Amino acid sequence: MTLIDGKKIAAVIKQEIAQEVERMLAQGMKRPHLAAVLVGHDGGSETYVAAKVKACEECGFKSTLIRYEDTVSEDELLAAVDRLNSDPDVDGFIVQLPLPRHINAQRVTEAIDYRKDVDGFHPVNVGRLSLGLPCFRSATPQGILTLLEKSGIDTGGKHCVVLGRSNIVGKPVASMLMQKGTPGNCTVTVCHSATRNLKEITRQADIIIAALGSPGFVTADMVKDGAVIIDVGTTRVPADNARGWRLRGDVDFDNVAPKCSHITPVPGGVGPMTIVSLMQNTLLAGKKIIYQ
Repeated sequence: MTLIDGKKIAAVIKQEIAQEVERMLAQGMKRPHLAAVLVGHDGGSETYVAAKVKACEECGFKSTLIRYEDTVSEDELLAAVDRLNSDPDVDGFIVQLPLPRHINAQRVTEAIDYRKDVDGFHPVNVGRLSLGLPCFRSATPQGILTLLEKSGIDTGGKHCVVLGRSNIVGKPVASMLMQKGTPGNCTVTVCHSATRNLKEITRQADIIIAALGSPGFVTADMVKDGAVIIDVGTTRVPADNARGWRLRGDVDFDNVAPKCSHITPVPGGVGPMTIVSLMQNTLLAGKKIIYQ
């Protein structure tokens, strides 16, 4: 069993990005600028945004954090999006999800200029992704593909089972893996809460991508020997430590890992790659490569 070290792979990619930024500056180009909008004080969101700001520093990017209380109105938030769309110094920006219930998150997402949508959530980017056209790819799915590629895992012709059909992970990663390319060329099955005979399906999988948000859902009897397991889950569960919680993935790691050829840990697997994929999108935005 080989542990896929997302932290190590992400660190190498961030160094490569930082070197590219230095080359850009030497050529007279401006430093890439990522802005993040954070609403409220959700613990997970605070952690994610702080990690993104730190990654910007490591990559040599300029970063701006715009904070609002969770009482902010939808109109105020849309006005902030409009200002970021119009700011020529901001190459890309994100509005951290989830948003308070009184705000229509889809409306906010659609208000973002797709040419600055480095999260890859705008319908234009989602549509172009499904067609195999150049676009900003959603960060977590792109991070998963990078993990597979950097780990030397051959995906061509393999059966990949995706557990979960979310717009953020399940649907886009399925679309990316079925397309021509490396990694890619998979036969993809997407399973969800209405799937019947789930264990029979997962036991046929060469690659399982678990993105359900259900701690320990994938058990050893669901996995065939030699399978590759990518665990996207990051649920906080109670723990006897200073924080009072720890992160647990969707896979019963201790019992599943011995059966696998490769597996990602939680934390330290997909999470760091999600952030570094956002950095890669920001670099592309700064270089104006995708959308001229």
